[in-house]
Amino acid sequence: MAEEVLITAPGKITSHLTSSLLAVAFLTSFGSSMLYGFNLAVVNSPAGYIKDFYNRTIVSRNGTGLNQEALTLMYSLTVSVFAVGGLVGSLMVGILVTRFGRKGTVLNSTVLVFIAGSLMGFSRICNSPEMVIFGRFITGIHSGIALSVVPMYLGEIAPKNLRGFLGLMPSIFICVGVFTAQILGLHELLGKEDYWPLFLALVVIPTFIQLMLLPWFPESPRYLLIEKHNVHATITALKWYRAKCNIQAEIEEMQEEQRSLSSVRTVSVWHLLLDSSVRWQVLSVVVINIGMQLSGIDAIWFYTNDIFENAGIPHPQIQYTTVGTGAIEVVAGLIGCFTIEHLGRRPLIIGGFGFMGVCCAGITLSLVLQAHVSIMRYVSVACVVGIIAGFCIGPAGVPFLVTAELFKQSHRPAAYTVGGALNWMSNFTVGFVFPFLQMSAGAYCYLVFAAVCLAVATYVFFIIPETKNKTFMEISQMFASKEAIMESQGVGISDQLRLRKMNGYGTLENGSVEYDSSMSCP
Repeated sequence: MAEEVLITAPGKITSHLTSSLLAVAFLTSFGSSMLYGFNLAVVNSPAGYIKDFYNRTIVSRNGTGLNQEALTLMYSLTVSVFAVGGLVGSLMVGILVTRFGRKGTVLNSTVLVFIAGSLMGFSRICNSPEMVIFGRFITGIHSGIALSVVPMYLGEIAPKNLRGFLGLMPSIFICVGVFTAQILGLHELLGKEDYWPLFLALVVIPTFIQLMLLPWFPESPRYLLIEKHNVHATITALKWYRAKCNIQAEIEEMQEEQRSLSSVRTVSVWHLLLDSSVRWQVLSVVVINIGMQLSGIDAIWFYTNDIFENAGIPHPQIQYTTVGTGAIEVVAGLIGCFTIEHLGRRPLIIGGFGFMGVCCAGITLSLVLQAHVSIMRYVSVACVVGIIAGFCIGPAGVPFLVTAELFKQSHRPAAYTVGGALNWMSNFTVGFVFPFLQMSAGAYCYLVFAAVCLAVATYVFFIIPETKNKTFMEISQMFASKEAIMESQGVGISDQLRLRKMNGYGTLENGSVEYDSSMSCP
């Protein structure tokens, strides 16, 4: 396996990227996260063929076809039911990861993909539009689970100096999934009428590869120690992921967190929302997850073809231009992944949202002026590319990573449930409201998204600290200090100290940490 684990100073640990860490990041992202991006884009290319299939089926059943409004509604249900399934899946995350573990939840949820792939793949043979719609719903449930569990799993197995790099791997594969669906949807490949059921069912291939290989890798060491109290399995997993056996500092850090949570069980969503000791973390998760969807990225994807058409791009060439935007997504995601450990989380998320806000305002300006200034058509294209690049370089993945970093083991599942549910509800809201907003406000609708982006960037700048290269305990202490300062004018010193130790968040009492040296390598 790859490289060693180095103790750089007492209690400080720096790890190199090992082949085991890279393999798990690839398998979970390829077999789970990528499917989310693929399912976002897979229905765009065969939309006309799917509508024709729906209409022919209704004619064969009832003798008469659907009118245009009913057909559009039925297709819209096919698209939007994916987000409904995602919301359902996100609400199940807390229960699943507590019962089955992080890796166990990833593996057990693969059954949903095989069911969904079978339904969509055989829908035309069975003359059943319902199979397509139900299949989309089930893939949504899987994506709702995967979007939370995969970053949680990778964040817990990664050493602190690689947590950002591995934490953004899922967002890269989401972009790869979109790009793959755009390429395969070209008319020269699977964009023909005969192939659309196969196109929808391709999701089973990466999931099958994941199912064959991921069971050979260990569960999250933090889950094994803090929730299952299995020290032997924890050390075995750490040796696997760190390649060498000098893991004492990391064991001690996890045992320190375990002691702080000794009287705290895994909390529910309701208790998380009522827990004043983590209110700033919860508020931060709410802001960045809602902002991620209300940034307008979904509206941009919805409106991309129209903007390209207005810019004078010939209609047959628009599909290739759209593929080009997919390539930009992948490149931007790679830039974010390879720079996050150098720049930190804050610059990527502040810069990403800030740049998106400027570009959203630029789209409004270009759409208003393009009838009078011809060059504005190309400015609108540049702004679309800028929004997509700004989103993928930071806001696309950093919120999921930050959700893992802001909470300790007892609160993390509930935090992901809250963040995931808000993400999917915001996704559905934008998809439902945007057409009406566009009709009422026209080009000025993008100013709403610009305001949201700039507001989120401002919040992150003032409230969320940099979490790069910090342990979960250090991050929780930073928020405990913020909470103590904000409360200092209303409580006494003894109350502040008690606040710092609520539910294990904040400064810990000094105590020795026992480490079983017999479990280490000679």
